[in-house]
Amino acid sequence: MTALTGGFADPAIQSAQGFRVLMQAMAQPGTIHALALARPPVPMGRAAGTVALLLADPGTPLHLAPDGAHRDGAPHDDAALADWLAFHAGCPLVAPDRAVLAIGRWSDLLPLDRFSIGLPDYPDRSATLIVELDRLEPDGARLTGPGIRDHARLSLPDLAPFRANHALAPMGLDFIFTCGDRLACLPRSTTVEDA
Repeated sequence: MTALTGGFADPAIQSAQGFRVLMQAMAQPGTIHALALARPPVPMGRAAGTVALLLADPGTPLHLAPDGAHRDGAPHDDAALADWLAFHAGCPLVAPDRAVLAIGRWSDLLPLDRFSIGLPDYPDRSATLIVELDRLEPDGARLTGPGIRDHARLSLPDLAPFRANHALAPMGLDFIFTCGDRLACLPRSTTVEDA
């Protein structure tokens, strides 16, 4: 029964609420927002599950990062999680190089060059990575760029990959970091510097 529960109770209203929060987070990189409209199976957190339901559909190839483990030892490519996504979003599960959306722990999503960064004429044909973290705080790396007044700070898992990703703009990956019921976004247009 796990696959049948935990989705949006009122899809039209909750999708609109969730998109509003997600778009605000993407428009203001580095800001942390609460988003817990879904209850996915372990190991996925509520924010990651909510974003997955907002962005995934039958036309959105999704990659669930395998091999790694969450705190409880369950991998993100767990059958219960795959069944939950299939029931609530209908998205096909694919290899990293075919993914439009990917979900997993930072170490399990590496190396990032497995994911599409788009094409010069079609930079929108890139992947968005939902990265589940143990810690998401407004400290650490210094962020500047579109949507950020002066600067923001965010506890990123690393700095070099995000600097390299920014250098690819307008191509590159977009990131949504989640921790439990909170999220923050890091689009490719954001400059990442040392704290």
